[in-house]
Amino acid sequence: MKKTTKLVSIGMITALLLAGCSTTAPGSGTNEAEQGGSKTEGIKIGLAVSTQSNPFFVTLKEGAQTAAAAGEAELITVDAQDDAAKQASSIEDLIQQKVDVIIINPTDSAAIVPAVESANTAGIPVITVDRTSDGGKVMTHIASDNKAGGVLAAKFIAEQLGGTGKVVELEGIPGSSAARERGAGFNEEIANSSGIQIAAKQPADFDRAKGLTVMENILQGNKDIKAVFAHNDEMALGALKAIEAAGAAGILVVGFDATDDAVKEVFAGKLSATVAQKPDMMGILAVQTAIKIAKGETVVASIPVELELITKDSAKK
Repeated sequence: MKKTTKLVSIGMITALLLAGCSTTAPGSGTNEAEQGGSKTEGIKIGLAVSTQSNPFFVTLKEGAQTAAAAGEAELITVDAQDDAAKQASSIEDLIQQKVDVIIINPTDSAAIVPAVESANTAGIPVITVDRTSDGGKVMTHIASDNKAGGVLAAKFIAEQLGGTGKVVELEGIPGSSAARERGAGFNEEIANSSGIQIAAKQPADFDRAKGLTVMENILQGNKDIKAVFAHNDEMALGALKAIEAAGAAGILVVGFDATDDAVKEVFAGKLSATVAQKPDMMGILAVQTAIKIAKGETVVASIPVELELITKDSAKK
């Protein structure tokens, strides 16, 4: 296993860039989305990210930039700063700039629907990455299996606790597909351990500072917490800081994303584990797929990105 968010080897990335998105396949079928027309040069792609204050999405953008440069496409990136209204407005700007394809990492899966529909009306294909849209026409979705990641976290915690103990769940932004899916996978799997109780479940909006504050409040009313599952690493790192400040030893903390900061804490023995996504690969695949769509090629409707659980033992492998 690899140690950081940039878990994809240079060789693999280079091969994918040269291949031009080998995960897509021409042809027809019920699992494919098609876009008519053809474009061979001057491709302009819009990338609407939820935030650039989270290292995960910074890495995703960097992957997209790498692929855009390799594909000789222009990439215009807009940052919603975790504000759904701001994201909608920035997507309207991309539509006015007549980009060929828009890649969206939604701040809120429900709130993004009108913006997706606006792009549909303008005839601009839409790709979603990491988080889905609850409506509108999306050509393809590129993401890890968030529900499976929640299951991985639950299995690890249940095993480490021997099937008994009180657990805290720090949720992501309410309404985001990532929060819904990670929470669903975690709760469905943890329910298989009758001795484990979810003592507290509160949103901290994927934010480190909020993770710290929420965890501080939870610790005041719960002195016998044995583990924490946070829907992302930023909240996990905030929770870890709160736990250390409270002198509450022996609490497992599991995050999600495998950001550089989180992996460093895992290998230092402070963070118990993190579910590794590959945001750089998400960005690369998103842009490569956008280029294919702009050229009139067929792409599959869903492109999965592999997950793995990173623990301290990973360093030995």
